[in-house]
Amino acid sequence: MRIAEAELHTVALPLLTPFRTSLGTQTVRRALLVRLRGAEGEEGWAECVADDEPTYSPEYLEGAADLIRRFLLPALFAVPRLDPAGVAPVLAHLRGHPMAKAAVETAVLDAVLKARGLSLAAYLGGVRPSVRVGVSVGIAATLDDLLDTVDRHVAAGYARIKLEIEPGWDVEPVRLVRETFGSGLMLTADANTADANTADANTAYARHLARLDAYGLALLEQPFAPDDLHGHARLAARMDTPICLNESITSARAATAAIRARACSVINIKPGRVGGYLEARRIHDLAQAADVPVWCGGMLETGLGRAANLALASLPGFTLPGDISATARYYERDLTAPVELTGGSLTVPDGPGTGVAPDPDALTAFTVEPPVRVTPAR
Repeated sequence: MRIAEAELHTVALPLLTPFRTSLGTQTVRRALLVRLRGAEGEEGWAECVADDEPTYSPEYLEGAADLIRRFLLPALFAVPRLDPAGVAPVLAHLRGHPMAKAAVETAVLDAVLKARGLSLAAYLGGVRPSVRVGVSVGIAATLDDLLDTVDRHVAAGYARIKLEIEPGWDVEPVRLVRETFGSGLMLTADANTADANTADANTAYARHLARLDAYGLALLEQPFAPDDLHGHARLAARMDTPICLNESITSARAATAAIRARACSVINIKPGRVGGYLEARRIHDLAQAADVPVWCGGMLETGLGRAANLALASLPGFTLPGDISATARYYERDLTAPVELTGGSLTVPDGPGTGVAPDPDALTAFTVEPPVRVTPAR
């Protein structure tokens, strides 16, 4: 396709309940939507998952919008015939910013695949019409509140419960949830780099985290800093609980380094963090070759981003339930038709492209800034 014009939409969706991790608390999900129009009428939508502030990663929402408008789109406008696989090479001279790059690549994918009548799941190599999903439970005000929240999600049918943890809120919540809901519950914990300080501090926290072995976790996710493969490898060697890396996995190259360092035995793939769905597929392929299971992480996406994540999670190596919760987990109203949970699973969209588009009324209701239109320079 040749991109004729683009629009950037900033939306804000209130969360049903505040979501707290070791990185902070969110009450509203602000998202940047990218809409591309091709010279032959193609249209593609995508969601940029950068947060308002650079806490999870160096990227942030307003910076991503500026980068897309000033640098990424002009580079793509200059390409007379753009294929999805060509987006990353065209943008390779611009360093970093994987979430912004993922958004424009996904919009190109959506437009091109719609024109071809091919779903994103089929294009990526998906093999499942539906995928088992889990839910992430934020840090609660009290242990009683935590148990009430977990009980609600278990009753809804989620296939896995992930507890957000931090120093001071780790072993005891895990113990209580395990003892309350029994050994049959798939339970994981995510530290979100909660202890990313000195080597001595990490060593002390590693001894503390080893106590989690008693509670049969399916995995422990990212306790240390993204660049601390050595610390994760040492923790993996001392714990029976599988160590999963999230923030450390920024590319296929980073995944290869983590596997070779024995820093993890499970990988969480977040398409925005790694630069898009094509790089996510490469990580899936190399992990599958190394017999390392993967799962799809979430970034509180709207239905637009959630649909694309479901396509990725339908690939054969995604053997663990991902963080792709139903609309009702986070939002009273979504940008798209609601995504609904059935028997612990979500249906993979099979329509062309991502299979979804924003509802015009919802888009109007949630838009918080005038859309920015970007066209090629004359």
